Amino acid sequence: MAAAAGFWAWQRYTGFADRPLSSLQPDTTLLVERGDSLPVVLRKLRAVGVGEGHQAEWRVLARELGAAGRLQVGEYALSPDMSPRDILIAMRDGRVVRYAFTILPGRNIRELRTALAKADPLRQEAADLDDAALMAALGHPGQHPEGRFLPETYHYTRGDSDLDLLRRAYAAMDKALDEAWAARDPASVLKTPDEMLILASIVEKETGIAGERAQIAGVFERRLAAGMKLQTDPTVIYGLGAAYDGNIRRRDLQTDTPYNTYTRSGLPPTPIAMPGVDALQAVARPADGDALYFVAVGDGSGRHVFSRTLAEHNAAVARYVQRYRQARAAERAAAQAQSTGTGPEAP
Repeated sequence: MAAAAGFWAWQRYTGFADRPLSSLQPDTTLLVERGDSLPVVLRKLRAVGVGEGHQAEWRVLARELGAAGRLQVGEYALSPDMSPRDILIAMRDGRVVRYAFTILPGRNIRELRTALAKADPLRQEAADLDDAALMAALGHPGQHPEGRFLPETYHYTRGDSDLDLLRRAYAAMDKALDEAWAARDPASVLKTPDEMLILASIVEKETGIAGERAQIAGVFERRLAAGMKLQTDPTVIYGLGAAYDGNIRRRDLQTDTPYNTYTRSGLPPTPIAMPGVDALQAVARPADGDALYFVAVGDGSGRHVFSRTLAEHNAAVARYVQRYRQARAAERAAAQAQSTGTGPEAP
């Protein structure tokens, strides 16, 4: 009778340990908080749909798996195909739900902070801090935040804060910048890693074509070496701040700000965006050549025409303006045809 009872208990235990918890709803999550004991976690499991009973089996299973007293803090995803064994192993090993946040190359600090404020379930600790207070909270008082956070995807868990994520992004940028600076061309005109970061941010904003970054970096390097103004529109736009409405006008190019590289020589005082690793590497090793100018092709590809002389550049600009006007005229004609019902899709 004792052997039969033992066999029955073992069957009951193994059946419990490995049977899927079909009472769970899909996409259920459970939060294990600091200080939660096994009985507390079991109460939370019952609250999300795990049936009553089997308390002894849960405890025995937890001891068998070495999970008792070792449940890790975090948010766990539960599903109907998971067994009690699966759940306890996940909690023992800390297989928590991970979320992703991506810093896009070329995003400025204002855009980055707006995106962080919408990231859920990231805890918001920086929302009420201005940029100076933000950098102080990150341990870098007095430093401008622009360009200091490396564009890439960062994973976080429930309970992490925006400051936690920014600390990691700052450290990643520090590492990437150090590596780029160590690999730089010895003949570079750049004097400090900060100058490299500033120029990389301009290169990042000037092109989304990977193959052009080193060429554009070469143009800016040669212009700096020759004492020429950079004359790059993204710096002017950055200087306009919230006043920029999507169009850059001649008066904007002529209005002096610390970031207007049409009115001021050299680099702007800070980066103008978050440069990616590719932009840093392009500035570290700019392409050889003699081009001093570039302008968009104007065919929608995002490519640029590079010129050695001002005359060649002016001709390329004239072609760009012509293409731009033709494209706008075609858009207006198409819109007019659609509104009057004479277009190709009209009945």
